[in-house]
Amino acid sequence: MNANMRTVPDMPHFVALAVAGGSSLLEVAVPYDVFGMDRSGLADPWYDFAVCAPPGAGIGSWFRVSTPHGLDRLVTADTVIVPWSHDVEQDPPADLVDAVRAAHEAGARVASICTGAFVLAAAGLLDGRRATTHWMHAGLLARRHPRVQVDPDVLYIDHGDVLTSAGKAAGLDLCLHLVRKDHGSAVANALARRLVVPPHRPGGQAQFIPAPVPADADGGLGALLGWALERLHEPVTVTDLARAARTSERTLSRQFRAATGTTPLQWLLAQRVHRAQELLETTGLSVEQVAERTGLGTAATLRRHFHRALGVPPDAYRRSFHGGSRPAA
Repeated sequence: MNANMRTVPDMPHFVALAVAGGSSLLEVAVPYDVFGMDRSGLADPWYDFAVCAPPGAGIGSWFRVSTPHGLDRLVTADTVIVPWSHDVEQDPPADLVDAVRAAHEAGARVASICTGAFVLAAAGLLDGRRATTHWMHAGLLARRHPRVQVDPDVLYIDHGDVLTSAGKAAGLDLCLHLVRKDHGSAVANALARRLVVPPHRPGGQAQFIPAPVPADADGGLGALLGWALERLHEPVTVTDLARAARTSERTLSRQFRAATGTTPLQWLLAQRVHRAQELLETTGLSVEQVAERTGLGTAATLRRHFHRALGVPPDAYRRSFHGGSRPAA
C-alpha cells in the first residue's frame, strides 16, 4: 500500500473530491467512477469516497451539487482530488485554497486534474516542483506562479504527496495511476479493462498527438502493439518490431513518436517493467525468473530498469505488497 496513506489498517482509504463550483462534469465523474463505485470485487476494502463542496456549488452551468460534506471535510481525507474548479483568469476560491492546504498539512495526498493545478499552486503546494496542467493553460500557470516548474508536455507528474495531471482524459490516467500505487498493477489493469481504456499510459507521455498514425495492411500500430505484448517474454527488438510492421525502423520510430510520445525502445522497456510489476505482485517467481519472462534477460538488467522506472528494486517492491512474504509460485 502507498506510504502516504493515513487510514487505519483494514479501513478504506478516504478519497475526497473538492468541488467549489464551475467544475466540468466529466472531471467530477471520472474520480467518482474510479473511487466512488463499489469495486470490492477487485480489492477489499475499496475506497471510501465523498464529494465535498460549499453550499450551492455547481457543476457546469446547470447541475447543482447536493452533498452533506463541506470543504472542511477535506482535512480528514487520505487523498484529495481537485478538478477544474474556476475560470483560470480569476484567482481560485479562497475557501477551496485554504481547505486544500489544510488537508495537505494534515497529511493528505493531493492530486489535481486539468486546471485544478491552479488551486494547488495558489496553496503553495507546487513551489519549487515540476507540475503540469492542460497545455492551453500551461503558459498562464507559469506566469502567475513563477516558482512552479510547469511542464506542458506530459500527462501527469507524481511527487508522492502532490500530483498534477493535464486535461480530462489525463485525469483518468492519473486516477488509474493512484489505484496502481495503492493496490498494484493487477487491480489497476482489471479496473482499466472494466472501463475499456488502456491499462497504463506513463505520466511522461505527450499530451498532444500532432498527427494520426497512418494505417497499414497489417491493421496499424495498434495491431503491432498487441503483437509485441504477446511476446514480451521473447527478446523482441526494435528491428523485430519494424520487420513485423513491414516498415523501416525510421518510419516505425516516427509513427511511435506521433502516437505515444515515446520511442519503440522506451515503449518496450516500459511494457516489460509493467509486466514485471504484475509478476512480482501475483507470483512467487524469483527475480531471475521474472527477468526471463519479461524479456529482460538477467536479474541485473531487470533491477536496473525497474529501479530507474519506479525508484525501488524488485525485491523491495514485492515486499511492499506482501509484507515480506512471497506469494505462491
